[in-house]
Amino acid sequence: MIYSMTGYASATGELNGFTWVWDLRSVNARGLDIRLRLPDGLDGVEDTLRKALKQKIARGNVSVTLRVSHPEDDGQYAVNPERLGQAISHLLAISTEAEMRGLAVTPVSPADIAQLRGVIEVRAADADSRSPLIDALKAQIPSLVDAFVAARQDEGQALSEILSGQVDQVDVLVGQAEALLDERSQAQADALRTALARVMDAVEGADEDRVAQELALIAVKTDVREELDRLRAHITVARSHLTAGDPAGRKLDFLMQEFNREANTLCSKAQFNELTRVGLDLKHVIDQMREQVQNVE
Repeated sequence: MIYSMTGYASATGELNGFTWVWDLRSVNARGLDIRLRLPDGLDGVEDTLRKALKQKIARGNVSVTLRVSHPEDDGQYAVNPERLGQAISHLLAISTEAEMRGLAVTPVSPADIAQLRGVIEVRAADADSRSPLIDALKAQIPSLVDAFVAARQDEGQALSEILSGQVDQVDVLVGQAEALLDERSQAQADALRTALARVMDAVEGADEDRVAQELALIAVKTDVREELDRLRAHITVARSHLTAGDPAGRKLDFLMQEFNREANTLCSKAQFNELTRVGLDLKHVIDQMREQVQNVE
């Protein structure tokens, strides 16, 4: 079983007049990158969430947004003038420097500024009343993360079926290449005999044994059995990765490079139209596999 790096989960809740919405999603990435957008005044929620995600996820660009509201908001949120001034000053400095360097600057809305950490804060008098909310949010995190992991697992199952089908295609193509070897050998032998006859006719006193040895050496250099054997081995390893329980994305990514290397060598050494066609088909399927593997955790 493999897991996809793309996934989505959401959850809602309410307590003591507070309502909230979780939004958790991820896309592919080289490592694990967790980005959180949580309201201020929820001490401990961020640490709990990060630990829960790191325990269950190895790779992916993970984005989590939490929106908390209160329908009877009596002014528990307030603007921090000092933080607001600092934020505006920094934005102006960035904008000025960017314009001096010829960079386009996208206008920043008041809503964007309000989302900067510390600009909108919770009044100290309301901190104790938020303690039950914090406990409820922490308690909901495990089920939220489990739902997220289940979504990645479902997508991973679909992805595994696609990749398994592509590995089967590679297996079939390698079989076709192996079936062509005898026909290719006969064609090479005929070509070698024709070349040898031409050389003997054109070069007076040529050593027939020497010429035959040189032509035989060419045949050895174009042998592709080792490449096909390695492709067979890669197929076995790929299937084992697709059924393993641990994250296999990096292993499969490396394996795709090995698949591609053998397919390239096969094409360069083919010197037989039908074998070249099979080699090109192999490269096409392997390319499709590499695109899918980019989404595997």
